Amino acid sequence: MSRLSTALLGGTGVVGQRLAELLARHPWFKLKAVYAGKTAGLKYQEVKWHSEPPAEVADLEVLRLEDFNGGYDVVFSALPSEVAGRAEEHAAEAGCAVFSNASSHRMDPDVPLVVPEVNPEHLELITAQRKLRGWSGLIATDPNCTTVGLVMALKPIASEYRIRAVRVATLQAASGAGYPGVPSLDLIDNAIPYIPGEEEKIAREARKILGELDGGRVKEADIRVEAACNRVPVLDGHLECVFIETEEPVSPDHVMDLLREFRGLPQELKLPTAPDQPIVVLEHQDRPQPRLDRGAGSPPGMSITVGRVRRGSSAASLLLTLLVHNTIRGAAGCALLLAELAAEMGWLS
Repeated sequence: MSRLSTALLGGTGVVGQRLAELLARHPWFKLKAVYAGKTAGLKYQEVKWHSEPPAEVADLEVLRLEDFNGGYDVVFSALPSEVAGRAEEHAAEAGCAVFSNASSHRMDPDVPLVVPEVNPEHLELITAQRKLRGWSGLIATDPNCTTVGLVMALKPIASEYRIRAVRVATLQAASGAGYPGVPSLDLIDNAIPYIPGEEEKIAREARKILGELDGGRVKEADIRVEAACNRVPVLDGHLECVFIETEEPVSPDHVMDLLREFRGLPQELKLPTAPDQPIVVLEHQDRPQPRLDRGAGSPPGMSITVGRVRRGSSAASLLLTLLVHNTIRGAAGCALLLAELAAEMGWLS
């Protein structure tokens, strides 16, 4: 098929640049424009890059966000949440299919909040969204980067066991705060035991993603989710220590098999950005580690890594540690995979 014309809103931040890297040689989407605020008027290669800008898009001029008027098949949003809401609505009103990393619309009842392997059926909300809002475009969102890894690990477990409660403590990389992010004097030789809004996002988003469609809405999963989030001096890769309480006795060996064997619709459809094995299980006692394991999968960083799967204090409890690359699988890669899924399912027609 011919490549779909694509725009990137907020393309100069950490996640926006990751999206540009993934889009540069994408077989389905052609990045034609980048929109931003303060850097408008510069060549894309002239903004502050955190790696080498892809040659395919280096000479694009960064356009003013205020000048966006549609005209694209697909729009990716990596905008800050304080400006994303209206900008994304404007793009959908203009007939664009919007795939957002921002939190602005995640919890809207008519907006799909999707991790493609976990709840692809939630894209059906687009029908209700178009009817309610009267636009031909759409808005679909991916969750907080930490939530992505958590629900990917929970999905295969929930297919065999009834989960009552989940508690998670996170060790989140500096890049999760964007650029310039947390001041170096705050983070070097330190850890910060609070990330504003993060704990609440994880709880709300996980319940929505693991919920079921019910008459054009999502009935949230009846699971207690509690989180404690910490910023640590690691560049990329969020580590999560997870405690799971189930209704019935749980077998760690069986859970490891469930995780290894888990495949979703993106794998079945062989989407370009889908890793062959979305969950990599390690049996080493000291893994996963961000430096060693954040690049898991193909494309690199698109698989989560799970280790230290073990029984908790009761037969109906389980502990595990997982790692998700926060800017790839947890953000840019998840949005791109979601757009591929929507295209393959016919939502972009």
